[in-house]
Amino acid sequence: MKIAMNVLQCSLLMAFAAGSVQAQDVKPLRIGVMTDLTGQFSHEAGQGAVNAVKMAVQDFGGKVLGRPIEVIVNDHLNKPDVAATKAREWFDTQNVRMINNLINSGVALSVIGVAKEKNAIAIVNGSGSSRITGDACTPNSIHYAYDTWALANGTGNEIVKQGGDTWYFLTADYAFGHALEADTMAAVKAKGGKVLGTIRHPAATSDYSSFLLQAQSSKAKVIGLAGSGTGFINTVKSAYEFGVTKSGKQSIAGLLVWITDVDAMGLEIAQGLTLTNGFYWDRDDETRKWSKRFFDQTKRMPTMGDAGDYSSTLHYLKAVQAAGTDDTAAVMAKMKATPINDMFAKNGRIRADGRMVHDMYVYQVKKPSESKYPWDYYKLKAVIPAEQAFRPLTEGGCPLTKG
Repeated sequence: MKIAMNVLQCSLLMAFAAGSVQAQDVKPLRIGVMTDLTGQFSHEAGQGAVNAVKMAVQDFGGKVLGRPIEVIVNDHLNKPDVAATKAREWFDTQNVRMINNLINSGVALSVIGVAKEKNAIAIVNGSGSSRITGDACTPNSIHYAYDTWALANGTGNEIVKQGGDTWYFLTADYAFGHALEADTMAAVKAKGGKVLGTIRHPAATSDYSSFLLQAQSSKAKVIGLAGSGTGFINTVKSAYEFGVTKSGKQSIAGLLVWITDVDAMGLEIAQGLTLTNGFYWDRDDETRKWSKRFFDQTKRMPTMGDAGDYSSTLHYLKAVQAAGTDDTAAVMAKMKATPINDMFAKNGRIRADGRMVHDMYVYQVKKPSESKYPWDYYKLKAVIPAEQAFRPLTEGGCPLTKG
């Protein structure tokens, strides 16, 4: 009897020990948020991107396939080499299986290359370069919230339709600015408009006077601002101070306008800007409900990048659960096969080139007298259906779509 009890005790101890080892072997699934926490793009991404991803993890339940989900964060400092080095470290040693946000197109292009090299996943919400689903596309990357083609065609087409048929571009001299300029030029010309000139300025410059004087002297009806972040905000403020639009003969086109830009400028300066966007917090009851939760954590309303960070993270986790594995090929296949229906998009789908296709919206910034409550900034001008909002699959030059 005593021997039997000892055998039983040993068996129980061995089972307990095995269970403990097994529990210790359950590695967390880590999601990396790589964003600009301190630089010129931090106000439209930064902590907001982090909060959005964490909200998605929380709403999913905090675990997938019995593994805890952890979110780790890096400030890429707007340096593609810094981002690439950190991405390799995350994929190699930190068990990161997906990196999200990636604001700054140079950073995004760098990291999607690393994701391909390491057979992991990169989802781009912060950056817009249409190259991400063009010649630089990979089987490991998804471009989710917006891109320069969608912005250019939405805003460019609407302004040309309103009579703004001659353009001059002030372009931030980096990957995103170049892509936005090229895509908008093509859209304007396709609608019969003319481009009278373009000038490029350093992305982080603080003095826009000489650039604005050249734009004014061009006599173009529309001055297109191909840039983002604090650079864009400062350009619009300088244009207001210069009285560029006071004569009524010239207008400013913001080719990427975040809602945080409008909040920073104020409606007195931003009023009248036409913009294209993938998400507006006040669009419907579902967007308002989610945005209130985001606001409670972040103390500002979400940008389309924030909303995309949340939606894409949730879509990724659902795909891992459905696939029964975090294997990259299996998860990407499941993400592309599953429609997206949430507060961000209805019947969204991810194409073979990695482009997430969904409706886009053309808005105009309200006059101060039209705004009735905090963050009531936009009025809807047009809805662009998903099949028209993004560059046709056959025109992007993505190697994955060539037979």
